[in-house]
Amino acid sequence: MKSVIVVGAGIWGSSLALRLADTGWQVTLVERHQPGHVRQASAGETRLLRCSHGADDWYARMAWRAREGWRRLGERAGEELYHEAGMMWFAGTPDGWESDSARVLKNLDIPCEVLDPADGARFFPEFRGDDLSFLLWEPHAGVLRARRATQVTARLAVAAGVRLVRARAVPVPGADAPYGCAVDVGGEVLRADRVVWACGAWLPELFDLPLTVTKQDTLHFAVPAAWTTPGMPAWVDYGASAYGHGDVDGAGAKATSDAEGRPYEPEHGERVVDAESVERIRAYLRRRFPSLATAPVLFSQVCQYPLTPDAEWIIAEASPGVWLLGGDSGHGFKHAPELAAYVAGVLDGEHQPEARFGLHERLPSRGLRTSGEVR
Repeated sequence: MKSVIVVGAGIWGSSLALRLADTGWQVTLVERHQPGHVRQASAGETRLLRCSHGADDWYARMAWRAREGWRRLGERAGEELYHEAGMMWFAGTPDGWESDSARVLKNLDIPCEVLDPADGARFFPEFRGDDLSFLLWEPHAGVLRARRATQVTARLAVAAGVRLVRARAVPVPGADAPYGCAVDVGGEVLRADRVVWACGAWLPELFDLPLTVTKQDTLHFAVPAAWTTPGMPAWVDYGASAYGHGDVDGAGAKATSDAEGRPYEPEHGERVVDAESVERIRAYLRRRFPSLATAPVLFSQVCQYPLTPDAEWIIAEASPGVWLLGGDSGHGFKHAPELAAYVAGVLDGEHQPEARFGLHERLPSRGLRTSGEVR
């Protein structure tokens, strides 16, 4: 039986552990805290699932397949993890990122519709779109219950035979390579045929990678019942680096900025949102959803993004049998079920990872995230 150690029980690590256990691997999953702990980026209350990725079709295809993966996972767990509420993109220009997205989605036969800004009133309790060129509607996009999905995935992995080890992990040097197929957990060395380091914002502490970690403040506002999701769709304003959705599970309507925050240390950084973040999104709400501009902040959470300069992921072999999986950059959560299948194929030798995910020089680009504005 093939064996693997997966370090990190965020959504990527837990999804991969579950996939490998389901396909006959002996799996050890190492997590310093608990799956779904609030330090994880995966432990945000919600994440968006959308197929629009500008001119890129690789991620669009993967997101579309991942949608079915989330449905199957929810059925297996007996829980609704994905609210297919739809998503509206607010396009400020006629030929920008949203136009590229619409063209790619139509080429891939992924349902979408270009609407007049006036149509926004049909989808939102209140909406101002007089500054917009058009709206792009993705009817099969929506909102994932992120923290719950992470906990559920880890639980299903353990039920499938994965051994969960609670400990801090560090790499073990190889005999003839920088890293061996082994992990030091509190002085005990665990060995396996493969090791996958999927430890999110902690990855650059352990490996020399083109990754920076930024502080991302998320905000949820107290709103009337009409602002509930499902019912109200999710929304993204790429040009303004703003996104949100209605109230999910009573946490309030999410409205927050996707602009890059300041550098952040994920283990010991204070998890208090900045006043600047609140004022920034209130200014946006005054323009788009005016009645929410003075709504009380009901819930807030500090997340972090491990960012590569081009927002492409890292899926690369650092030493024979030792793989690095990271750089989710805020757009990785939604892909998890399908990404796990893709990485499992890499570990099984069925295919090599795309060259775009390698340990090469990265040129700055913003087209894969929901953040088109540069501070």
